[in-house]
Amino acid sequence: MGRYVVQRLGQMVPVVIGTTFLIYALVWALPGDPFAAKCGDRPCPQSYVERMSAAYNLDDPLPVQYVKYMGKLLTGDFGQTFSGVSVAGELLQRYPTTLKLTLLAIAVELVIGVAAGVLAGIRRGGFLDNLVLVSTLVLVSVPVFVIGLLAQVTFGVRLGWFPVTFDGTFFSLILPAVVLGSLSLAFVARLTRANLVENLRSDYVRTAIAKGLPRQRVVGVHTLRNSLIPVVTFVGADFGGLLGGAVVIEGIFNIPGVGDMIFRGINAHEGGTVTAAVTVLVLVFLIVNLLVDLLYAVLDPRIRHA
Repeated sequence: MGRYVVQRLGQMVPVVIGTTFLIYALVWALPGDPFAAKCGDRPCPQSYVERMSAAYNLDDPLPVQYVKYMGKLLTGDFGQTFSGVSVAGELLQRYPTTLKLTLLAIAVELVIGVAAGVLAGIRRGGFLDNLVLVSTLVLVSVPVFVIGLLAQVTFGVRLGWFPVTFDGTFFSLILPAVVLGSLSLAFVARLTRANLVENLRSDYVRTAIAKGLPRQRVVGVHTLRNSLIPVVTFVGADFGGLLGGAVVIEGIFNIPGVGDMIFRGINAHEGGTVTAAVTVLVLVFLIVNLLVDLLYAVLDPRIRHA
């Protein structure tokens, strides 16, 4: 187990380097002058441009810029935005909000998705099965920003059940989390149903039922446990997608999270700010996927990590 963890940690290094370099290069390659709107309607003085270019190493070749930036990043120096705000301070302030939103979305997709998939699987071909299949098909077909706007108007404006925008409370994150996890919820429900139906036909299930074990125990303990392995794999991979998808949801619900910070950084051509934010997201995503792989052995004792 320890050797496997060390190997996986070693594999993270090239992934982080490749991802951050790609993001850094793409942001600085955006067309336009990064200092165009920093001095109001007038062009910025040449002295200001030279000072900012030297501070962000913009006169160096791109690989040199990246190496210098990552050198500072590895020492804990996340730098500053063009307006002089600490990037580390911004991340510490914004990241907990995005993390709460993402974890709540995962909880929504797991609880509702698995429950819907189980009900559809054990009543295959019935009304609940058809209802789940049709409902998930609708969720997959509609873009998430459309669902977000509809949910905002329906449950926020007309019914008044939830705040329309983020007000700093945990309650105001519930509706955005449901919207963020809606697409994944549909996939989890379908994945759970498909695996549950397949496992119910297995020999070990028929043997357990023939021995007189209650059907609820067979389904709830033995069959569902094996059926959740692909679901756990999907949720682990989907964690990064939810973090990235938070950019759209945070914009719709006016949530001051990391997604909003990345969006503003791209608009302002601040490659360092965007790279720092993405680096943290990539590291969290890789660690979560490692934990998911280790969880396989808990769900299925036959799985061993060498």
